[in-house]
Amino acid sequence: MGQVTSLFARKVVGVVDNAVDASAVLASVGVDADGAWDPKHMLDEDDYYGMIELMAEQMDITHLPLIVGDAMRPDEYGALGLAWKSAPNLLGSFSRVARYGRLWSSFTKYELEEADEGMLFVEHREGIRRLGMRISIEADLASGVSLSRQVSPRPFAPIEVYFKHAAPKTIEHHEAYFGCPVHFGADKDAMLLSRQSVSDPNVLGDEGITRFLVSHLDQELAQIDYTPALQTQTKDEIARALSEGLPKMADIGRRLGLSARSFHRRLAEQGLSFQTLTEETRREIATAMLQEERYALSEIAFLTGYSEQSAFNRAFKRWMGVTPATYRKSLK
Repeated sequence: MGQVTSLFARKVVGVVDNAVDASAVLASVGVDADGAWDPKHMLDEDDYYGMIELMAEQMDITHLPLIVGDAMRPDEYGALGLAWKSAPNLLGSFSRVARYGRLWSSFTKYELEEADEGMLFVEHREGIRRLGMRISIEADLASGVSLSRQVSPRPFAPIEVYFKHAAPKTIEHHEAYFGCPVHFGADKDAMLLSRQSVSDPNVLGDEGITRFLVSHLDQELAQIDYTPALQTQTKDEIARALSEGLPKMADIGRRLGLSARSFHRRLAEQGLSFQTLTEETRREIATAMLQEERYALSEIAFLTGYSEQSAFNRAFKRWMGVTPATYRKSLK
């Protein structure tokens, strides 16, 4: 499990006015709505997605990524935001994000790739395409467009935008916002940028400030430590092993480079139980997959380590109080 800056959570909640209970939604991820904005306050990836899904229970979030993107301002995002603004051109701006994006999110990788028609700005993100992830990815690319429009000397729009996941109920507003065709169900999450748009000088470009900020960002990047905690490492390994059946504690310990005795001791020192972590992992995977219609209940049962769907149904009802089928219907 990765981490993301809490600034994104604040922005996502802040743009919807009174459509949600902002204090309660932010509290669900441990953020004080009245506290200071701190880019170094990080949130767990699953918690962040869960916060977006909590918002979806209170409002229609189809257009939320576009509203979030439009509200983005580089000055709100620390040295990396300022480095975006002061880069000599958009190629430099996007290159800064590709190099230093880990300061914002440890689970997202950005790349710039040459293409026949121009430059591709590609976002790589692993994991099940739950609703929170889909909205987050759309907001990322919408933010890139908004930030580009704030520094470009001429009206900016990508040539095309691509998303791996299926389209929402309407894409009319997406195409109006991006100002270009938007393709869902694609093989990548990316924006195709014209060579002219990325080479025009930024209106706020400043070589001296850029040199200073890049040096500062290099120092920040060297200082961050995204080594997952034992709880996160354990749950990640459990998730990988579940399709082969219910994993044994000794096997997971071995994957982490620990003897069974050392693994048990380290869990106990942190007040953790292997059985509890296994149950939590199964529940989290099941609830995430049930949001995707393409996964049959039998497939979800298998991928959460159950040899029979009936056993999965009983476990799920114990976790959530309803059967998997009822839970899936409630999401609609």
